[in-house]
Amino acid sequence: MKRIPASLAVPGLVLAALGAAGLSLVVGSTPLSQLSATILWEVRQGRTVLAFLVGASLAASGTAFQGLFRNPLADPFVAGVSGGAALGAVGAVVWGAPLWSAAAWAFAGGVGAALLAWRLARVRGRVPAGSLLLSGFAVGTFASAIVSVLLLAKSRNWNEVVGWLMGFVSDANPWDRVLVLAPCLAASVAVMAWHARDLDLLLLGEETAGSLGVDVEGAKGRLLVAASVAASAAVAVCGIVGFVGLIVPHAMRALVGPRHRGLLPAALVGGGVLLVLADIVARAAVPGVPMPVGAVTALCGAPFFLHLLRRKSLRSG
Repeated sequence: MKRIPASLAVPGLVLAALGAAGLSLVVGSTPLSQLSATILWEVRQGRTVLAFLVGASLAASGTAFQGLFRNPLADPFVAGVSGGAALGAVGAVVWGAPLWSAAAWAFAGGVGAALLAWRLARVRGRVPAGSLLLSGFAVGTFASAIVSVLLLAKSRNWNEVVGWLMGFVSDANPWDRVLVLAPCLAASVAVMAWHARDLDLLLLGEETAGSLGVDVEGAKGRLLVAASVAASAAVAVCGIVGFVGLIVPHAMRALVGPRHRGLLPAALVGGGVLLVLADIVARAAVPGVPMPVGAVTALCGAPFFLHLLRRKSLRSG
């Protein structure tokens, strides 16, 4: 595939985002002509913006994780962030907290899981990327196991919790969730953009990056926190939506190249477009029956993951 300069690719992706947003306003159980201006703004447009920001957050997080770990299979799931966020939300609800407070606990759980993985991987003041990835995977797997146990407990909100775990961009108060997610995304992306050159150099190896002036441990710590905040905030407001952080960075890397100065904005917009389109499919697949957007992304992402795994095995073999 011929690469396109980011200066051309990003505006093209923005146009695609506008087209997807327009389509999202039209698709729904109620015809557009029967919607009031208030409902159109508060529900459909808010849902569209929320889906875009969630996709952008997960894609940006996946881009940073893949660069940080120098592993094409890294994403918020593998890094343990999604598992920690799920544990925070489900644990809070099972132990009596109202469902609306689950977002705060999910955010704390995701960031806490990332910090725990960092602490477990730290040896003599250094955190090797490989050890950090393995510790993140272990923490996430352990958290997911606890979630499975907690779901056996009786909970008044069991259906809502399961729905949240499957990933829903629902119509309930979308603008409130946009106001929660947008600042987290903006702060995270600012840190990632600041370290774009460091991410490029880390791909060459930590010793090489250090010899070229990168504060390796400091950059890794800040990037881990930034990527975890973006992913945790997305999970907190919409539940677990898988594979966006895996698919989009690969697609955008093939489109604009590996340099993060262009890759990051392309992934942001591309992730938003992907999730808006996935939400449209989720609404249109079975009219009148809400379908988890996480199921749509999993149907796309699981074969893509297997393709990447097989291609990596063939190369190493």
